[in-house]
Amino acid sequence: MIISDLRQIEGRRYPARRRTQNLVGGAAPIQCRNFCMGYVTLDPQGGQVPWHNQEQEEIYFILEGTGEMCLGEERQILTGGQAVYIPPGVYHQLTNIGDTPLRMIYCYGPAGDVAHWRQELEGTLPRAGIEAPPLPPGAWPQCTAKPS
Repeated sequence: MIISDLRQIEGRRYPARRRTQNLVGGAAPIQCRNFCMGYVTLDPQGGQVPWHNQEQEEIYFILEGTGEMCLGEERQILTGGQAVYIPPGVYHQLTNIGDTPLRMIYCYGPAGDVAHWRQELEGTLPRAGIEAPPLPPGAWPQCTAKPS
């Protein structure tokens, strides 16, 4: 039996002020061909999964907190207990707009690498409105900070 235990998975901190812990896929003990899954904590007031797209379809399930979800040209507030479907190829961003950590689970498939993790760590994310489509009007700005 293979078990992923969040208490034993250090995960990785990203420049956009979040911690990602892979539960299935990536550096996780469990590997699957058809999907990846992980636990993400966004820091209060601006922690983010920055504007990006990917080939896989994906679900974000908000466990607790309040976030601004941008998906294509749409912008909406999500709170604990809500899930959002992200179609393949559609740019999306989730920003914690609350005063407490936002905790979520992501699941995408098929399994495989998603470029935005590497791009964020290298400081090469496509910039909204320049190399990528613009964010919806009124959206929290995309974090493009390079790692320090």
